[in-house]
Amino acid sequence: MTQSYELAARRLRDAYANGPVEPLRDLLDATDIDAAYAIQSINTHHWTACGRRIIGRKIGLTSQAVQQQLGVGQPDFGVLFSDMLLQDGGALQPGKLLQGKAEAEIALILGRDLDHPDAGPPDVLAAAAYALPAIEIVDSRIADWRISFADTVADNASSAFFVLGREPKSLSGLDLFSCGMVMQADGVIASTGVGAACLGHPLNAAAWLARTLSLRGDPLKAGDIVLTGALGPMVTLKPGMHVEAAIGGLGRVGFSVLGENT
Repeated sequence: MTQSYELAARRLRDAYANGPVEPLRDLLDATDIDAAYAIQSINTHHWTACGRRIIGRKIGLTSQAVQQQLGVGQPDFGVLFSDMLLQDGGALQPGKLLQGKAEAEIALILGRDLDHPDAGPPDVLAAAAYALPAIEIVDSRIADWRISFADTVADNASSAFFVLGREPKSLSGLDLFSCGMVMQADGVIASTGVGAACLGHPLNAAAWLARTLSLRGDPLKAGDIVLTGALGPMVTLKPGMHVEAAIGGLGRVGFSVLGENT
């Protein structure tokens, strides 16, 4: 098994430079969660050994509709590295993406460690220092996004880059349940949503992550960034596109994809 995990991990790493690969069906059962996280872990160790620094986690598959599509009843998570953070208002080279998409999210920044196998939303609320509007730029090393649950987990939860807003907001009195989200692409509304679309409440998603990582012996720590999950549908990115999201109570955040010849 270890050899097949290593082969799958290498295949995903090579895809960053060589282009998307076929689903990992020959090496990974579509429902084998433990094997998928083992492959993700192999690549996490590889990247950290190469000097990349972990600064948090992202939560994926927080939409019930997407979970049903992939035949699962839980979210997934991936690692956020420091070189994945794009400045608010910044620009991304199109060559950095294979088949990128954007989704608006709420980011939490922890003020203290959160190591509790039974963590709930109140524990997250107590540990979080502040919230920010965020856009996650997701991507897949799997051709045409033909992913199973195991494929996306192994592929670091289909992560690529993310953008954080500039103005921290205290969670005290902040309505993350009914807050509205509007994301525009080139000035045209492309996605709308609400906080409750993220696993019923973004704090529910963060609590799931805290429990999961605590049980795995790799808990969330003070200073970690947590991307809690999409508030609305993803938007396919194109060269030259400008994307901006506004989330009620949190403000705005945006970025651009440079043109092909820029």
